[in-house]
Amino acid sequence: MSGPDEGGGRDRGKRGKKGSWWRPVFLVVFFGLAVHVVLPQLADVEASVRILRELRWWALALAVAAQGTSYWGSGYLLRELAALGGDRLSAGEGVRITLAANSVGLVAGGQVGDVAATYRWARVLGVSAAGALLASSLPNFFNTAVLAGAGALGLVELIALHRLTPAEAGGFALSLGLLCSVGVAIAWAIRHRERGARLAARLEAAWARLRRRTPDPERASASVSRLAGAWDALRGRGWKGPLLGSAINITFDALTLYLLFVAASHPLSPGVLLAGYGLPILLGKISILPGGIGVVEGTMTALFTSLGVETSTVVLVVLAYRGLSFWIPTLIGFPLVLHFQRRSREAPDAAS
Repeated sequence: MSGPDEGGGRDRGKRGKKGSWWRPVFLVVFFGLAVHVVLPQLADVEASVRILRELRWWALALAVAAQGTSYWGSGYLLRELAALGGDRLSAGEGVRITLAANSVGLVAGGQVGDVAATYRWARVLGVSAAGALLASSLPNFFNTAVLAGAGALGLVELIALHRLTPAEAGGFALSLGLLCSVGVAIAWAIRHRERGARLAARLEAAWARLRRRTPDPERASASVSRLAGAWDALRGRGWKGPLLGSAINITFDALTLYLLFVAASHPLSPGVLLAGYGLPILLGKISILPGGIGVVEGTMTALFTSLGVETSTVVLVVLAYRGLSFWIPTLIGFPLVLHFQRRSREAPDAAS
């Protein structure tokens, strides 16, 4: 028989588990609202009101359509990756998985939570373990690769226009160099699989000791095996479909931003658009903040302002862009999480 203290401890543990979910949600919403409250203070109120009155609504409608097409590209990317594993997944199902998984990643585990949710729900929709693994682990690779290309072009444009200080240029170049280094390391591990597995095991052991946890060399070796398996699936023409989906996603996302500037009566040249778009989105992806909250808005505002766009215009456009590309899809994703959770309970074997 347990004493009153033990029972109370269990009750407190249960209450802690039940109440712990709202804390990351609160922090994300609070920080997001803080960004969206502080940024407009940088703009002149009269100028912002004038822009709203003169807004080209047809361009705003096209921006909404472009963002919808961008998310369709994400769904197409998942469809093509699942097909590499011999599975069928419609682009619409891929869009729903992407929306829901992004919402999970925002409040629980970041990229890790996103990948885990994508794998789980792909399995619920009947995708095999191999296809779900490809669909969950590779989208970020393709999107980051395309964004790195856009960011590199944008960096060249900014340097050519002499709009970057040496410190800013060094910071952006360091970020791109880090991504390239990771890509080179992955390519080396795939080419030299046994040596790559041993090196990954040593790195995993060092990381585990740093966190005072038990090393798991098998997990590191399995990660290298998964990377090699993904590479084998992409060889030949296997990479073309996923790359097309990623290109659609990124291109129409950038087009959304361009159309919002058109709606604000301030169209941009392709070079200026890439300069202000690619690097902030890339930095947001590699930042530790969920969804790049604050990083994307602040960096994008600073870059476009340095490129000669009025602050009032930039602030309104950036906030509208983040609303269309991030906040609204996130809100749509939460009901889809409940939908997939219900389906997971109906098909526990697939979900596991």
